[in-house]
Amino acid sequence: MSHNKAIIHTENLWKIYQLGQQSVQALSGVSFSIQHNEFIAIMGPSGSGKSTLMNLLGCLDTPSEGKYYLNQKLVSHMNESELAYIRNKEIGFIFQVFNLLPRATAFHNVELPLIYKGLSKKKREEETKKALHQVEMSTRMGHRPSELSGGERQRVAIARALVNEPSLLLADEPTGNLDSKTGQEILSLFHKLHFQGNTIIMVTHDREIAQKAQRILYLRDGYIQKEKNMEPS
Repeated sequence: MSHNKAIIHTENLWKIYQLGQQSVQALSGVSFSIQHNEFIAIMGPSGSGKSTLMNLLGCLDTPSEGKYYLNQKLVSHMNESELAYIRNKEIGFIFQVFNLLPRATAFHNVELPLIYKGLSKKKREEETKKALHQVEMSTRMGHRPSELSGGERQRVAIARALVNEPSLLLADEPTGNLDSKTGQEILSLFHKLHFQGNTIIMVTHDREIAQKAQRILYLRDGYIQKEKNMEPS
């Protein structure tokens, strides 16, 4: 399997957790590649290893065994500070619970990663406005999360994930807290971002949501049970 062009390439990833005397196999030898500008869904029942795989892909955890390359860098062997650097630089996270600061405006929530990055105030303002514009939230940037609907909050969270121009967007059940109409709107936004060149990995247990991606990886009991390419809609 060639991984010289892949944004993500995994070889035989295992994750084993020790719970007292017991060891739990969360992932059992997972191998796959994802190319630049692919839109992938990872699907599976509860306990299939989805969250564990998401944590490994997001550099929030390291595998017990196997290799993980992100943009040709072998991240599976990195230490915590190296992983933190990769997380901030390469990955935009989108969660089911939006993880917004309740007292901060939409603008400040999106701006926060750029403050950590040490950008000038002028550059931060430019980049923040651009990200909010991408998710159609320019007119709501002065509002706090409590003044926004669920769908608007998720748009702000997506803008925050986009603001660093990451190589990869990782979305964990991004429509899980939304009604189906709002969920469809967020999926349409993902399609737009994908069309603009973003690589997106979305973890979901919802078949209908997964079928909106280009390709689905089905996880079961810690391994990839099957893969499915979706016809372009």
